[in-house]
Formats: sequence, structure tokens, C-alpha cells
Amino acid sequence: MKAPIYLDYNATTPCHPEVLEEMLPFFTKHFGNAASKHHPYGWIAEEAVELARARVAQAIGAKPKEIIFTSGATEAINQAIKGTYFNFEGERQHYITCLTEHKAVLDTFQTLESWGAEVTYLPVNGKGEIDLSILQASLRPHTKMIALMWANNETGLIHPMDEIFAIAERHGVILFTDAVQGVGKIPVTTSHCHLMALSAHKFYGPKGVGALFIRHNDTFAKPKQILDGGNHEKGFRSGTLNVPGIVGMGKAAEIARKSIGSNSTQMEELRNSLENAICQLPGISINGSVSHRLPHVSNLAFEGVQGEDLLFQLNKTIACSSGSACSSITPKASHVLKAMGLSDEQGKASIRFSLGWSTTKEDIEIAIQAVRECVEKLRVSSGQ
Repeated sequence: MKAPIYLDYNATTPCHPEVLEEMLPFFTKHFGNAASKHHPYGWIAEEAVELARARVAQAIGAKPKEIIFTSGATEAINQAIKGTYFNFEGERQHYITCLTEHKAVLDTFQTLESWGAEVTYLPVNGKGEIDLSILQASLRPHTKMIALMWANNETGLIHPMDEIFAIAERHGVILFTDAVQGVGKIPVTTSHCHLMALSAHKFYGPKGVGALFIRHNDTFAKPKQILDGGNHEKGFRSGTLNVPGIVGMGKAAEIARKSIGSNSTQMEELRNSLENAICQLPGISINGSVSHRLPHVSNLAFEGVQGEDLLFQLNKTIACSSGSACSSITPKASHVLKAMGLSDEQGKASIRFSLGWSTTKEDIEIAIQAVRECVEKLRVSSGQ
């Protein structure tokens, strides 16, 4: 069976060959524990971790000591949000986030609410954009954090992080951003936030490793660790380090930093070709902003078809999705699209195409043809 063309790079990316090559020795020859300080096996592992830390830091404009390695973005998000809550435990606490955040953020804030915190969920308009005046008006004397993603994982919308950061700074509030989908695709800088989560497998690194940026020499309170046992990673994250994964993340960050411009331009051109051709069909519309979004993402709504049928037929030729991989285990419409005003039916009949570095013009041509054939077939069968 021929594998479908992969257009689901927002879900995960393949490990870059150079990343895999750099990782392999740390599974076998250099297998030491980075916390083993008394012999060469540990020294080699520790040196590799510090090189990776420097590479990740350089990719986002941070200092190496500001990078804390985690098991992935979900842990980094929990560390940032829950760690901040624990730091202010006993005080009245208020947080501001958005209805279109990733479930890892929304579910964590639901937990904080169960602990007694107050949470404001900002609405969005039909393009997925927040109103900065509403953000400003939502601030309270006891607001501890604003948590807004850099770029949306489903629509690709990019929030105005410089303006959001200015609001946070002016009011003395911590700004945390889930930058998972932005790193490696667009310029992302830690000068616009106090805390940032990122994940290696979104920019051609291995799965199971991520990082949390924590600004150093800052008047804001640092998040407390949420895992007990060992005080690794400067006391922020206990647990034996995943040395091969961290090495891979560092190499992936270095590759992404050096190639971000050319890759982004190529993906945007191919994305536009795909989108323009598909939108020539009647009843197809773009979900979200077309002017402030990631260069490789297209989220399209298809009228006159059942969403599950469309996705099932398309996935025979194209590996794509109806939204976040973390939410795909349920048949519900995307919470992101519902927040933007789409009905359940419209949300279920929406498809996210996300391109990668290896996507070719031929891949796009095949994808266009597959979409046309599937939509026409399903509309005929339903009498549309």
C-alpha cells in the first residue's frame, strides 16, 4: 500500500537525518547520565546537554541558563502555569487566556479553577483574533499571568505578541506563550515574553522532549517546580534528563534557525497554490486570518459534505486532519473553530492542511486533485 502524501506537519514532523545522526551515539557509546558528575560518561552527557541548551537558546534569542528541558510542551505548559500558581499559593489569583488556546493550556487552567483561581477566557472574532482592548479591560489587581499562544495550531493565526507583551509589562503581569507552532517556522523571540513553551518534534526533532524558557534576572516570580525528586534543571524540573532527545532538540533548533527564511518562503508559496486551487471549488472558505498566519497552514471549510466522510476519503491519498492531533480522538467539532463562530457542522467539515520542508510541488498537485475528486464524489452522493 502506498503511503499517503503527508500534509499534517502541525501534528508532528519527521526527525531530520542530521538530528538522528547526532542522537545515535547517546543511545550506545555515550550513554552516561548527565547528572553523574564524577566520571567521563557523565561529563560527556552533561557537555552534550549544555551544547543543546545553547543551541535552543540561540534559536529563540535566549540565554542558555534560561532554558529548562522537559518531556515536551505539555509538561512545559503545566510547569509554567501550575508553577506560577504554586508560587502565589494562598493569594487571590486571576489569569487571562483565550478560548482558542491548545487543550494543554485550557485543561491546565480548568485545574487551576478547581483550586480556586479565577480565569478569564478571551473571546475571538471570526478570524480568530483577540481584541486587545478586551484584554486590557480584563486585567485585575490580582492578575498573575496572561497566557496566549504565539501562533494557533489549527488556523495558523499569529497573535500580536509585541503589543500583548507591552500590555503585560505595563501592568506588571507575567506573559506566558505557547510558541510550539511558531518556533522553526517564523522568527520567535523571548524578548516578547517571560515564559515560553516549545516542543522538539514540531521542528524536525524527536518526540518526547521540549523546553520551557524562564526569563532570568527578572523581577517576576519564577514558577515553582511541579515534579519532586532530585532538583535537576536548576531546581525547576526534577528527573533524569533524556540526553539523546535533548541532543536531538538542540541540533533541530540549530538547523531550523539557519534555514527558517528559505523554508518558510517555499512552504508559503506551496500553501498558497494548494489553497487557491481548492478555493476555486464552490462552497470552500478559509477559516481564520489570511494576513497574519503561519506560512505553511491552511484551514478550509467545505460546504455540502459530511466532515468525517471527507476526512476518511482524503486520508487515502493525503494525511491531513480536522484540527489538533491531541483532540482528534474525539468526533467533536474543533473548539477553536466554534470559538470563531462556526457551527458544529461547519467545524466538523473543516480540514487543516499543514506543509513541511519536504513538501513538493508534485505533492500539492496530487493533493489538489484528490480534494477535487473527493468533494465532487461526496456532494454527488449526498445530492448536493
